[in-house]
Amino acid sequence: MTDTVSPDLVLPDDQGAGGRSFDARVMELLAEVIASGTLTATKGAVTPRFERQFADLLGVRHAIACASGSAAVHAAVAALELEPGDEVITTAVTDMGALTPLLYQGLIPVFADVDRTTGNVTPETVSAVRSDRTRAVIVTHLFGNPADVGGIRSAMGEGVTVIEDAAQAFLASRGGQRVGTLGDVGCFSFQQGKHITAGEGGIVVTDDDGLAHEIRLFVNKSWPYGESQPDHRKLGLNYRTTELHSAVLLAQLPRLPEFVAHRRRLAEQLSAGLASVPGLVTPAPAPGAEHAYWRYPLVMDQAVVPDGVTRLARRLRSRGIPAAPRYIGKPAFRCGIFVDARTLGSSSWPLSLARPEARDYDAARFPGTFAFLESVLVLPWNEKFEEVHVELLLATIGEEVGRT
Repeated sequence: MTDTVSPDLVLPDDQGAGGRSFDARVMELLAEVIASGTLTATKGAVTPRFERQFADLLGVRHAIACASGSAAVHAAVAALELEPGDEVITTAVTDMGALTPLLYQGLIPVFADVDRTTGNVTPETVSAVRSDRTRAVIVTHLFGNPADVGGIRSAMGEGVTVIEDAAQAFLASRGGQRVGTLGDVGCFSFQQGKHITAGEGGIVVTDDDGLAHEIRLFVNKSWPYGESQPDHRKLGLNYRTTELHSAVLLAQLPRLPEFVAHRRRLAEQLSAGLASVPGLVTPAPAPGAEHAYWRYPLVMDQAVVPDGVTRLARRLRSRGIPAAPRYIGKPAFRCGIFVDARTLGSSSWPLSLARPEARDYDAARFPGTFAFLESVLVLPWNEKFEEVHVELLLATIGEEVGRT
């Protein structure tokens, strides 16, 4: 380790104050909300302000705040009003909160393979699993690295809605366009570890007036606030946010470009420093794309460093660096909910409606998925990282890879 790095240095942790950036503006806006006496978003003034400013930042017509990133995905999918048994192509390298909404809507998640280096679905992998029952595709921008949404839209063609899961990709871009605006609908999360946070929360963005109307209805129990003759005409849930959540987020929003630029600058420094370490593949966005670096993923070449991910993670953790091998323990389709079809009671519905091919989870069909999970090591990352933390990572990783 270099002499400039203290042996007592600790990496900032975004699960607490050390890795989060809350300033006086947060308290000012929270006080404003409390003084108003209105904490519900349906009557408050802060939530509409936050929605408008978020929409303006992304350059879209509509932004609808909700309770979580999972709620955002659920609202986006529900707004499509698909039929039970319809298929939605997605990835097995994702949080379960992006998958269970499909089941609750009676839809069949069809898993596409991913690129073995980025962990993202590609035009080729989604095309390989498309069927005449495909109605939508969810594109996850894993770790903030933009997937090829344009290529996927072309591959899917007319009649297939493209939903972006941009929970990890705030202000990432591809071809000069913000992630979340490349498809038909974009979904974001404000969970504790995201680029800005209210502990929980989500937001859905779209330029489609009709979809925006249906999304807002769904998060409000299908109650059309403001209409002259309101009625509950459809199924909907209470997925609303609160004025308190919106105040915390509104205070952070002006600093989001600064946070992302800082993450990007230091991540590029780390990548440059690791370029000479054998067996490591650093995260690299496609030409014309900009990474948001929610976390910093390293892919290890197993031919150079056999079993390197497990060993390196263990050794880094022993030296105080939280490192997560594999990102998730197993592909989503290996979880009991899919393997055993544990859904609604003993019915297995809606998986009971699936084509056999849609529930074929043979590992041979997912070479990229298994290769990615077996070779990726995820390092913590947040806006409180400084150059000294990059130096710590460079020194420690360099030393430990040499020992692997």
